[in-house]
This record gives sequence, C-alpha cells and structure tokens, in this order.
Amino acid sequence: MTQSPRLPMPSADGLCWAGFGHYLPERVVTNAEIEADLGLAPGWILARTGISARHYASPGQALSDLAVPAGAMALQNAGLEVREIGLLLLATSTPDHLLPPTAPLVAHRLGLSCGAVDIAGACSGFLHALALAAGHARLTGQPVLVIAANILSRRIDPKDASTRALFADAAGAVVVAPCADPGRGPLSVVLGSDGGLYDEILIERGGSRTPDVPGTPIEARMQMRNGRAVFARAVECMATSSAEALRRAGLHPYDLGFWMPHQANGRILDQVAGRLGLGNTPRLGTLSLHGNSSAATIPLALSCHHAEGGLLDNGPVLLSAFGAGTIWGAMAWQN
Repeated sequence: MTQSPRLPMPSADGLCWAGFGHYLPERVVTNAEIEADLGLAPGWILARTGISARHYASPGQALSDLAVPAGAMALQNAGLEVREIGLLLLATSTPDHLLPPTAPLVAHRLGLSCGAVDIAGACSGFLHALALAAGHARLTGQPVLVIAANILSRRIDPKDASTRALFADAAGAVVVAPCADPGRGPLSVVLGSDGGLYDEILIERGGSRTPDVPGTPIEARMQMRNGRAVFARAVECMATSSAEALRRAGLHPYDLGFWMPHQANGRILDQVAGRLGLGNTPRLGTLSLHGNSSAATIPLALSCHHAEGGLLDNGPVLLSAFGAGTIWGAMAWQN
C-alpha cells in the first residue's frame, strides 16, 4: 500500500496581526438628525452613549458589499497572495441571507478558494472568530482572514431611541498569520456564555422558533427588552473575563500597550475601565465617530489606528467584548 507523502508539520512559533482593513459606508448620520426626528433634546444621545455620529449603508448595499472591501484592504496590507489564505471567518449578525452563509460569497469575490464560514457571535463575534483563527493558523501554518461586518441600521426600530442611538454599519478585517517570534500572538483567552439572558436582545422573527408565515408582516427588528439588565451584565462580564485573561497571561493593567474593548456604549466602557483599574491605560476605539457596529467595532478600530500610523506592538493588547445571547470574552494578545 502506497502511503501519501507526509506534509510538513506547522510551525509552533508565534502569530501576528499581519494586515488590517476596514470599510465605512458613505452616509454619515449625526445625533442631530436622530434627535430632531425623535424629539430628543440636543446632546441627549452623546451624554448617554458617547456617540456623536454613525455610518449607514446605502439601500443597494448588502452585508457582503461591506465585508469585501474590508477584506481586500487587509489582504493588500498584509502583502499576501490569495492562495496563501487557509480560512476566511466572517463574524456577522446580518448576513446577506439566512441561507446560504455569506462567507463563501465574500471569499469568492476576494478570489479565495479556502474554507469560509459565518460566525454568528453578536457583538463578541470577532473575539470568538479571532480565537478560532489563532487555532487554525497554528494547526495548519496558514494565514487566516477574519472579517467582522454588520448592517444594523436595517434591524433597528426607527422610533426606538435606545437602539437607534447606538447601532451602526461597518466592516473591519484582520489577517492572522504565523510568525517567527514565539512570544507573539494570543497570551490568554477567556470565553463565556449565559443562555439565561438569551432573549434580552432579540430579533424575534425569521428563525425556527418564530418562523415567517406567508401572508403576515415580517417583524425583523432588534428588540432590547431590558436595557438596564443588559448594561449591568455587560459591565460584569467584560470586567470579570478581562481580569481573568490578564491573570492567565501574568499581566497587570500597567503592562498593557492599550485596551481595545467592543465599542458598545461609552458609559459601559467607563465602568469596566474603573473595575479593572485601566484609568491610565490607553483605550483604543472609534465609538464617538462610528457608533456600535457590533462585532465590527474591534477590527474597525484596529484598522483605523493602523491606517493613522498608530503603533500596535508597544505592549500587550487586551480585547474585551459582550454580546447578545448572552456571550462574552476577553483575550490578551502580544503583537
């Protein structure tokens, strides 16, 4: 019996963020527009969220139309050929269709023929995808393209200030690639979930629990049923998981180059920072200008920071996120 030739074992060295990309739709929606429409006092949104503007996709754009340019930018930034990419992970809650997944379409439009799969992890989807990407890159020795993108402007009730003030459309991308330095890459990861709060943030219609019924209106808007409970749980879970990720990595807040939290709400981030003692740690984010695009906020901020010439290798990075489901996590990464 003839044996297949053995493939070389993948390197056990480190991992790095080799390339970054992002895409923001052209339309900018300011607080003034929303406040005037809903009869809110000027400054109401900024005081409660830390957001001053956000981007909305045009009517003709689908999720893949945001993901593709972000992914192309990351590949170009990494200087990699499409044949070198071993996997595409797309973190999104707003795919082009419920079926089929959007990742294969994005891969096709980018010229990739590797594996491609959607990750439905809500606001912590990018962090979960990053953990999976690190595992695949180490197992195979191949770079992984991670894209996070959402079009949430079509999933909010335009009369609901609690969601309309927050959510936005955007895409961000990162290439995770093997590198020679074993000290680079994920230093620790902590992931958690609590299905007991499953329906606190919910798009009710369209799944198998409440399917669409022919001849009836489709209600596919996001509902935040208990904003105060979500707020408190987000602070608790982001702070606890981040503290554990630091402990596992043997780090203290003063060791960090910066903290990169999911851009949920300015008041949430301030409370988490206070719980963790991160008052003097640089916080990276684009919340004020770009709002909350769910899973896309972390790679969007990383890419914008990199595009502006900011350093990403001046110390370990702490990533933190919390999302619907509920799911959360934290990761310490040395780039």
